[in-house]
Amino acid sequence: MNKEYCIDLKALPSLFTLYRKIFFGRKPGWDEQPLPMIKVSSENVTLSQDKVAQYAKVCGFDFDGKTLPLTYLYVMAFRLHAVIFTHDAITFPLLGMIHLKNSITLHRSARVDEEFNIQCALTDSRITDSGLEFELVSKVYVAGELVWESVSTYLYRIEGKAKRVRPPKANDMAWQDPVSWSLAEDLGRRYAKASGDYNLIHLHPVMSKRFGFDRVLAHGMWSKGRCIAQLMPTIGERACQVDVAFKLPLFMPNNVSFAAEQLEDKTVFELRDQKGRRPHLSGEITFL
Repeated sequence: MNKEYCIDLKALPSLFTLYRKIFFGRKPGWDEQPLPMIKVSSENVTLSQDKVAQYAKVCGFDFDGKTLPLTYLYVMAFRLHAVIFTHDAITFPLLGMIHLKNSITLHRSARVDEEFNIQCALTDSRITDSGLEFELVSKVYVAGELVWESVSTYLYRIEGKAKRVRPPKANDMAWQDPVSWSLAEDLGRRYAKASGDYNLIHLHPVMSKRFGFDRVLAHGMWSKGRCIAQLMPTIGERACQVDVAFKLPLFMPNNVSFAAEQLEDKTVFELRDQKGRRPHLSGEITFL
């Protein structure tokens, strides 16, 4: 039977402090034991309007000073993710993990002046052809009402387990009149300042090279946020579920292209390279 841990936080932790443990702490690697059930919660969480505005700007959202960008609560929930990653019962390091997929369900729009109860749980893990895959489920409540939830799927590669895979192909959606975005080299630093997510591989090429990357990588959740910001005229304030799969790493500086197609029961979208050939992110929106 899996071990279970429940952690109640009096306040949300600083990601900067947690990243010090992540980057400079020592973890031996997965011990081949079932992952524990870890639940973390924090009540009476309040937000900074200035920070939300900063996040909205870097991701391209129009922020009216009241309604939160659809992806913003992930920024807060990720702090609880980091608490789980640094827990002693997790024996492998964050640097060995890949964010594969993220799903966000918006039950209703949330406001910047509300108080939030944020809960996160490591719920499910399995061995795949690529390694150890597991999910973190995050839920956000206001006065007992579930307003927002998210499921993030991560992969920890196991030595000798990962098999060689072909580069992902773009989906077969109509690719007409794509929008082009230019990503500056400092985008990672601007996103980090807005979100508090100071993962070193996103900040400076000198730092990213220490971890095996030639250039700075864009945050996957920045990519999702930027795509959703582009689609907000379609989404409006409707309840919806937004699912994305992260495909190829997005290095900066870079130029990318984005397009969406409205189908009968959903909207599909993709973020690709400048020529529209290789996908960095594939997603879809369904309305509830």
